[in-house]
Amino acid sequence: MGMGRGAGRSALGFWPTLAFLLCSFPAAASPCKILKCNSEFWSATSGSHAPATDDTPEFCAALRTYALCTRRTARTCRGDLAYHSAVHGIEDLMSQHNCSRDGPTSQPRLRTLPPAGDSQERSDSPEICHYEKSFHKHAAAPNYTHCGLFGDPHLRTFTDHFQTCKVQGAWPLIDNNYLNVQVTNTPVLPGSAATATSKLTIIFKNFQECVDQKVYQAEMDELPGAFVDGSKNGGDKHGANSLKITEKVSGQHVEIQAKYIGTTIVVRQVGRYLTFAVRMPEEVVNAVEDWDSQGLYLCLRGCPLNQQIDFQAFHANTEGSGARRPAAASPAPTAPDTFPYETAVAKCKEKLPVEDLYYQACVFDLLTTGDVNFTLAAYYALEDVKMLHSNKDRLHLYERTQDLPGRAAAAAGLPPAPLLLLGALVLRLALLPVFC
Repeated sequence: MGMGRGAGRSALGFWPTLAFLLCSFPAAASPCKILKCNSEFWSATSGSHAPATDDTPEFCAALRTYALCTRRTARTCRGDLAYHSAVHGIEDLMSQHNCSRDGPTSQPRLRTLPPAGDSQERSDSPEICHYEKSFHKHAAAPNYTHCGLFGDPHLRTFTDHFQTCKVQGAWPLIDNNYLNVQVTNTPVLPGSAATATSKLTIIFKNFQECVDQKVYQAEMDELPGAFVDGSKNGGDKHGANSLKITEKVSGQHVEIQAKYIGTTIVVRQVGRYLTFAVRMPEEVVNAVEDWDSQGLYLCLRGCPLNQQIDFQAFHANTEGSGARRPAAASPAPTAPDTFPYETAVAKCKEKLPVEDLYYQACVFDLLTTGDVNFTLAAYYALEDVKMLHSNKDRLHLYERTQDLPGRAAAAAGLPPAPLLLLGALVLRLALLPVFC
């Protein structure tokens, strides 16, 4: 995420403030030397060493030195928020001051340490532990993204891909430098192809002067209003209150605010199962050490192809066909009676009047589980999108945003959803012995 361009701001007026913000947000990985680069550039452009407003050559030389320092530490800083903000900030300032990438560099000057009592320079200043204040004062607002998981189960990724997945067992939803989220999905009934989230584990990693490592864990019929150690904030560190857990509705709705990484998480229990929703800045989403190992980071990459169910790729003969779920074609336990198609549509329309993918997911879930609570799961998932998604024009999704094998059949003239939900149900039942 680039720093906002401040056309017309002088180097003296703009950069010292920006450099302070960068320096006040510690790097997450100790081998990363971005703080040293920040400090050297700041010392070269602030105080008695600050170049005059029109002294562009000296300022450009300091910028080139700063850029060289960031290149030298690039390998050890992959995924570090302060590093990526510094790189983008350099690009913006070079463009703003018409600095060429080639040219002389400047020698770093040692910076005089502030008095011990200067709270603005303390490494444990509360501002360190507030993402927006640390990065984006006097700059462009961060770009927030959303991911959600609900129902049988349906995934909306950070890139607004909407998928229906099997993903039985334990799967990582988020796994970056600051946060790890894992969900466990279990069959709605033994032997059922329909699964839902029965367990959720969230690990907030130890982060400098802000928070100690904290773990939140929820299971069916147990949605705590505190972390596993009984605390409701980030621990004993100076910025502990930058991580807070709030119980909105006892046993039903919990909200976790992680201000130090600009993140909000909503966990709900609807019926017997859990839903998850998160709002997170792109910089945090992409703070990953090794991209090659992130193939199972569901919120970022989506479900693997062999775990996805494309309920828009199959033809539904009529609205009345398959009105009730037939018994499984295997010795697996018989599933409960599901709703007739017309009843499922009516119940979902009550809560979800817009026929988007959330509505379609609702109908699909009622047809596969027979559990009316899945109507509420889809409803609250959409409500969480309304609260957490930064782009209000993208609240409703109407078409899948990722192609799957077999999608060509849908493009060849098959009718649109919600009728296709029935075809997916038939397919799911036919494959039941394989998935169990």
